Amino acid sequence: MADWLQHFMMRAVDHLFAIVPQTRPSQRQLNMCKIISHRGEHNTQIKENTCDAFDRILAEGIWGLECDIRWTRDLVPMIHHDVSTDRVFGQPIVIPDTSFEELRTRIPEIPTLEELIQRYGKRLHLMIEVKTEIYPEPDQQKQILRNLLQNLSAGDDYHFISLNPDMFSYVDFVPKSAMLPVSEINFSSLSEITLNRNLGGLTGHFVLLHRRLQRRHEAAGQKIGVGFPTSKNALFSVLKRDIEWVFTNDALKLKKIRNQFLKSSV
Repeated sequence: MADWLQHFMMRAVDHLFAIVPQTRPSQRQLNMCKIISHRGEHNTQIKENTCDAFDRILAEGIWGLECDIRWTRDLVPMIHHDVSTDRVFGQPIVIPDTSFEELRTRIPEIPTLEELIQRYGKRLHLMIEVKTEIYPEPDQQKQILRNLLQNLSAGDDYHFISLNPDMFSYVDFVPKSAMLPVSEINFSSLSEITLNRNLGGLTGHFVLLHRRLQRRHEAAGQKIGVGFPTSKNALFSVLKRDIEWVFTNDALKLKKIRNQFLKSSV
């Protein structure tokens, strides 16, 4: 789904939830909430998936970070969402067709996965998205990822997430419990795949990942992560379902709301 359409739909749904009053979640529910910043705290001045965006959430004590990996022509995993740098940086560079040296020279703001791990590993929980793309040297690329992540613990320090669960074959050096499919409108089919393959859980929009589906996964020992509430009422509706992982483009805002009610309930 195109980013602009997904963003529009999420905002529209959240606007509807924002006007529906919600009672406050319990102290336990507020405490269990783990906020995951989607591509860092970015805006028109701060680019997504950059250290500037990640430093902001680290400084504010956000629990987790969702980020994306793309491979350069010479097989360096970079932190960037799109296959091209045009949307974010205004330069139409196709990452898989470009060497690391050229990409670093032209857009030094894009970090490598190695730099991300060195700077934020064990300080932020990393939700690393494996994009649907061709792996030209799958065994070599798998070994590169294994080596980069060797000092982190899968599940405790990071998870792999993907819109396409078949991409998990490229990261099968981690246990299945560290693999999380990301659903869009295909939540029903991905739910079945997650259960049948005994993966770690399922993520998706909080409206689509409804209570009945949530209970099925929890009964199988799997977790549910939801996005993307932006209002207090939408956040409260999620937390009252005992949802632990909350993906959001508004991490600092949601943390402020959560902390306000944590303090008021003491």
